Order: sequence, then structure tokens, then C-alpha cells
Amino acid sequence: MNPILEVRHLKKQFAQLTAVNDISFQIQPGTCFGLLGPNGAGKTTTIEMIEGLTEPTSGEILYQGKPRDQRFKMEAGIQFQSTSVMDKLTVAEILKLFHSLYHKQTHLAELIETCDLGSLLSRKATKLSGGQKQRLMFALALINDPQIVFLDEPTTGLDPQSRRNLWAMIERIKAQGKTVLLTTHYMDEAEILCDTLVIVDRGDIIAQGSPQELLKQHFDHFYVSLDRVDFEPVMEKWPEQVIENHEQIEIQSRSVELTLQNLQQQQVNLRSLRVRNPTLEDLFLKLTGHSLRE
Repeated sequence: MNPILEVRHLKKQFAQLTAVNDISFQIQPGTCFGLLGPNGAGKTTTIEMIEGLTEPTSGEILYQGKPRDQRFKMEAGIQFQSTSVMDKLTVAEILKLFHSLYHKQTHLAELIETCDLGSLLSRKATKLSGGQKQRLMFALALINDPQIVFLDEPTTGLDPQSRRNLWAMIERIKAQGKTVLLTTHYMDEAEILCDTLVIVDRGDIIAQGSPQELLKQHFDHFYVSLDRVDFEPVMEKWPEQVIENHEQIEIQSRSVELTLQNLQQQQVNLRSLRVRNPTLEDLFLKLTGHSLRE
């Protein structure tokens, strides 16, 4: 299958700062493609170059195998990281206004249902909560029935329930065959939503693949955690690698069963025991030496 979007050797230089450093990737149609990285990693600069808002220093961006043209502008939907709308208009008035700007349109009734805006139509924009406003912004990104949708950190600042509501909406449009390019610094969001990931740090791609492929490629162990006070008597002689995290420790275990047997043989108190799989946060820490949120 041919990619819907292809980035070749993209670079952006601001004076002495290289914000994006010679990155290349492809996005397949009907998938959710994630740009994952901390603040300042180059995610927003990359997505703005693809959208046409920022001119690359060098490199090439192809849409359906050709340089972007008017067709790309009409077939792309964008939800910016920060957007303002007409405060004095109601949700219904804002939707109708933006709907009138495009020849190709999503039916308003379908859009209202997809983005769960039915109960908000008579409410003015100033009266919307953060999650409600993001649902409206998401609807505006879909109003021209786009083939590809750009979402730049759409859940930043939202409460857990609002984040999950937006995740459900992203899954809905993906089921309709639309392609999503999502930037985020939330690893759980990327792991749940994205079919393919590019992880960036300081303008460079440091890993690329599906979440499952990346975790399988870089980890062959689980994490067994305990309160430090319970594990401390056996810490110095413990045969497996141990990570110390303030009040807790994490054992890097290739066999949870054997680790548990050893803990029981050493009479370690297991009251705080937890077992988890490696996450994208662990992967980022392994590759860069610092946390995703730093």
C-alpha cells in the first residue's frame, strides 16, 4: 500500500538551534501515526511543516506521492495545540459558520454525534469546559470530511475522563478510514491509539515502529516492584538488576516466577509487590537517559 504522507530528510534550523534534524518517515492510510516526545523535542515544528504553516529549511513532504498542493489543503483537517473561536457565538453557530467555508463537508448531524456535541449546541464558547472545547475543536478539524487529520497534543491539560472521551472519538474516525497524525507526550495515549510511532528527542528520531514492536525489540524483562524497606535486607546480594526509585525498588526480572521464588526463599515481605510490563516511558528513559516529561 502506498503511503498517504511521506516525509524525506526534513530539517528545520532556527539560527543556531536545529529544531528538526533530517528526519524521514511514512504514514500509511487509515492508521494513527504518533509523534512521541517531551516538550521541545521538535514535534510541533514537524507537524507545522507538514501542515504548511512553517517552511522547512530543507527536505521534502509528499501527499499521496506528490508535492502538497491545493488538494492537500482541502483534504487535511487540523486541530492546533491552542485555538480560539468566536466567544459570543454558540456551538451550533460556530459549526454552521465553519461548515459554510468548504465545498466538501461532513454532515453536521454526523459530526455532532461523533463529537458528542448534541447537549452543547446552544451553549456559547465562553461557557465550555476544557474537555468540551476540545470536542468542538475536534469537530472543526473534521468539518471538511478530511482524509488526514492532524492533532497536536489534543489532550494536554484535560482531566482523565475528557482524555478518554477524545480517545474514543479518535478511534471512531479511524474506523471510518481516516488517517490521524497525533503528537503527544503521554505514553499511555500513544500506546493505546497509535499503530506506528516515531519517538523524537532534540529534533532526532531515536526509535520508530509499532508500540508492540518497539517494546519487544528493547526489553526482554518485566518489572517487579516492592517497597524499599521490605527489600533492603537482601538488596546487596540480589542477583538481578535493581532500580532504586525513592521509596520503592524495581527488579528487572526475566522470569517473574523465579523472582518470586527467590523473594520467598529470602523471606522478603511481599505486601507491596507489583508486577508490570515495560512501557514507552521505560523505553524513552532507556534510549535517552531522561524521562519523557523532563
